[in-house]
Parts: sequence; structure tokens; C-alpha cells
Amino acid sequence: MAPAPGPNPDRLHISGTLLPAEESVDLWVVDGLLREGPVADATSIGSDGWILTGLVDAHCHVGLDAGGAVDRATAEAQALADRDAGVLLIRDAGSPSDTRWVDDRPDLPRIVRAGRHIARPKRYLRNFADEIEPAELIAAVERQAAAGDGWVKLVGDWIDRSLGDLAPLWPVELARAAIDRAHQLGVRVTAHVFGEQATEELINAGVDGIEHGTGLTDELIAIMAERQISLVPTMIQVSLFERFAAQGEEKFPAYAKHMRALQAGHRSTMAAAWDAGVPIYAGTDAGGYQPHGLIGTEIARMADFCGAEGALAAGSWRARRWLGRSDRPEPGARADLVIYPADPRTDPSVLTGPRHVVAGGTHRFVGG
Repeated sequence: MAPAPGPNPDRLHISGTLLPAEESVDLWVVDGLLREGPVADATSIGSDGWILTGLVDAHCHVGLDAGGAVDRATAEAQALADRDAGVLLIRDAGSPSDTRWVDDRPDLPRIVRAGRHIARPKRYLRNFADEIEPAELIAAVERQAAAGDGWVKLVGDWIDRSLGDLAPLWPVELARAAIDRAHQLGVRVTAHVFGEQATEELINAGVDGIEHGTGLTDELIAIMAERQISLVPTMIQVSLFERFAAQGEEKFPAYAKHMRALQAGHRSTMAAAWDAGVPIYAGTDAGGYQPHGLIGTEIARMADFCGAEGALAAGSWRARRWLGRSDRPEPGARADLVIYPADPRTDPSVLTGPRHVVAGGTHRFVGG
């Protein structure tokens, strides 16, 4: 008599506590999709674990490193590092690489793209951006809107070597016209900003999102809360401001002093934004000067000003809703699940080591 067939690795059974509803569930996966169960011959994983529909890195650059665009193998390694950290949805906040091939890989995170950064020549990191003069800004917005998935990324400020300090890249009326054009095309605009002036100008020009946000004031925070303008603090990236200051201090002492002041006030500024009701999301800024796979660390740092559950929501279910994705596993949907050995709302340290990751139905045992 032939032995009875064993569990089918392409069919999964996950049981545990689903967040944020905190409900006991049995979930079934067949051929990469969630199904009604029970399902015969399913492999059981994650029994009694804590389940999320995946973490979200809301400021991440797949296909980019400090030198610019990377080859496909490197981009794949970046996406795999994010996946193994529990990230199953990425808002790619600017990349010079074409990463559409990722959409054909069910085992990799889904990516919401913003095309390339838009910047002026010699006013941003080399090889990163669609570099244009101000008169070309609207055309660049149209170009990158077509390349993205509902977002455009402006570089709002950078060091102006003639001034020796941070300064806006775009005349404010032109920025307003470009943002208006993006909205006509049905896309949102987010902006890299460090300093106070560009932050104020772009918020008043109608921008939809602020990245880093170190130059926010109480007045601007109030406007962001009223208009529900998104904020991604990139806590890990801002921790590098001291390095940036030291690198520029000899030639640009005003810039160095400014960067240190912005870093010193960052935590209190983010706490004020959170308390005011600004929608805040977790993003690592991986792919430039940060390695991929650090979302757990980013969320833990955010917990310092918004609490463990608030930070987790900012890097999972609230971020998924913001990006137009469901935060519940529904039958027929792509099977994206991350299972933790303990409740990440009370033990954020588990976020750096998920036990199981299921990306598009592909199961990976990570550990824990």
C-alpha cells in the first residue's frame, strides 16, 4: 500500500491572532491566494502566532544605492532583504531603475512607485534624479507621473554651495503649478525636505507628503494635520545628519550648524506632529545610504514618540490603507502574511525577527 501523501507545501494553514482586530483566525493559502478553508493537505505554519498582512516601508528605494542605479541582481537582493524583514509593501520614493519586473515575482514585496526623484542639476545626489531646470518642472512631473504608480517625488531642498546652506530648489509659484498639474493627472506629490523654508513653501503650495520633515514648525504641523498631509520621519536616516554635517563643516560651516540643529530637534518635532494628528508612516530611506531590511528598527525608533502600537500601525495596517491596500486577509486576495512569535504591540523587538513570512503565497521560515 502506498504511503499517505504528506502536507503540500503549496497549500498553507496559518492559525493565530490577526492584528489589528485581535481576532483568532485560521487562514488558508492555495496557489498563492487566500482561500476559504479548511484545505486538505495544507502545511500548518505559525500556530498561535501574531499575524499581520505585512509591514510597509513607506520610504524605500529598490534599485538604487549611493552611486545611483544598480543592476537587477542587486535590486533583487534589496527586495529580498526587505521581504525577509517582514516588508510586503513598499512605497518606492524615487528610483532611477526600472523595477517593473518585480511585479512578475510573487515572492517579492509589492512596490508603489514614484518614478525618479525630480531635482535640479548639481543640487542633489549624483545619478539619482531626473535633473532639470525650473522651466522644465511641469514636463518632468508629467514624465515621472507616467512612470510611477500614483506618486511623484520632488527634491524640495538641498545644499546651495553659493549660499553655503540648505535652500529651496524651486520658485514657489512654479512648484505650485507643478503640484497642481500632478493633481490634474490624479497623482500625489511628496517632497524631500530638510530645512524650514522649502518645507513651508511646499506645504503652502499644496504638496501631499513630506519626507524627513526636520524643518517643520508648530504652524506647519497644524496645517498638515488639517489637510492630512502625510509625514514620513525616516528616523534612521536623520540619525546620519551628524555625519553629513561633519563632511561639510570645513567648506560650509553654516550648513553643518543647520543640520545639527535640525537633527537635535527631530524627535520633539515628530512628537508634536503625532500629537497634532498628522498622519505619520514608517520609512527607512533604504537604498541610498541605508541598507535594506531595517523596518523593525525604524518602527522601534518611532515608538519613542508615538508608542509601540502607534508605531506598528504606522508601519503596517494604517500605511496599507493609506496606499490603497487592504489590511485584512480576504479570500481570493494575494497571500501576504507575516507571523511573529509574540505580540509586536507589546514587544516591538519581535519586529526585527519575524518567524514566518508568506509573500504571494511563497513561505519563508525566517526564525525566532
